[in-house]
Amino acid sequence: MADKLQFVIPGKPQYITIVRLAVGSAANTAGFDVEEIEDIKTAVGEACKNISCHGSEGFAEQYQVDCEIEDGRMQIYVTDISGSHKLEKLQKPCLDCPNEGDLGLYVIKSLMTSIEIIDGPNCKKAIKMTKAK
Repeated sequence: MADKLQFVIPGKPQYITIVRLAVGSAANTAGFDVEEIEDIKTAVGEACKNISCHGSEGFAEQYQVDCEIEDGRMQIYVTDISGSHKLEKLQKPCLDCPNEGDLGLYVIKSLMTSIEIIDGPNCKKAIKMTKAK
């Protein structure tokens, strides 16, 4: 049976570090090595930025991170659960995000075993990432 963790995160960029640390700790508990943990943390940070910020007029009010750990595999979903993107950015593009465009998705693809972009209802999306040993 898989171990499951779930976090609901305010869409503000300053909370991404907390998500990275929590998911990194879960990956450590699951037995991933230091390099794999860093890959997972980087990919999760990029996914959080993509879901909460990119392509919107403001930050998402909140998003959800789900982790499922089982048999040397960690599956992570980062999902937009906000009703809107109302929290204003200081400027467009926002000050807290790098200017690499879609480079974040490329980074995720290069660090994780698999990635899937899921388009949900009401223009909400999710990023599903898997890391296997």
